[in-house]
Amino acid sequence: MKKVFLITISLFLLYSSTIVAQRGKERVEQLPNFDKKLLSFAYYLGVNKKGFKIRYNQFKSIPALKDVNLITVEESYGFNIGLVVDLRLHNNINLRFEPGLSSNTKELTYNMVPNGGTAERKVPGTYLRMPLVFKFSTNRLDNMKAFVIGGASYDYNFSSNEKNTKDNYDGQFRMRKHNFMYEVGLGVDLYLPYFKFSPSIRGIFAMNNELKPDKVSNSSYTGPIDYFGTRGVFINFTFQ
Repeated sequence: MKKVFLITISLFLLYSSTIVAQRGKERVEQLPNFDKKLLSFAYYLGVNKKGFKIRYNQFKSIPALKDVNLITVEESYGFNIGLVVDLRLHNNINLRFEPGLSSNTKELTYNMVPNGGTAERKVPGTYLRMPLVFKFSTNRLDNMKAFVIGGASYDYNFSSNEKNTKDNYDGQFRMRKHNFMYEVGLGVDLYLPYFKFSPSIRGIFAMNNELKPDKVSNSSYTGPIDYFGTRGVFINFTFQ
């Protein structure tokens, strides 16, 4: 993820330096009427790094558990791919629908289980994501402009395991199928001769509890958990 981020920044700086070098020459504005379209379409490719935010309930207040990290989350990398439908609301405001797929696999380590040892659970996650976001852009400066984005997404988890009758006592980790996220980010539009290229970075945060509890109410695996939700960073490269 760091390498991808550095590559993105390097491309931006290289492009910026090229623009500065050309300022003294005759200015060539690429795609001058591109942003006048009411409706436009694009696609994006990207990478993500996801983990989980875990908040414990009153079970954590037991003195013997206060200093115990009940669950360790190993974050992982994955990919994003999707389409963009862009509606221009104003010269500097766009409404974007960005349906796509996001996938990766996390690993959980339970440090306190019934037999007194540890247990591991692999948590695959393939989501159909349907974000609806607002894009707020600066005015165009030569062949580039910056923007911030923010909105919400409905995410359907194909790998949720929610309807599985087995639970953690049978080695099965379960999550909810239907989830809602909010996301915020920033990026830059670069106007090239034949298309607009837009690298961006955003944070993804689950609003609902994604955990499907075990059948036993005081389960050592799910009983102490009050909230279990996705946290992630997405880097997308959009071609429009």
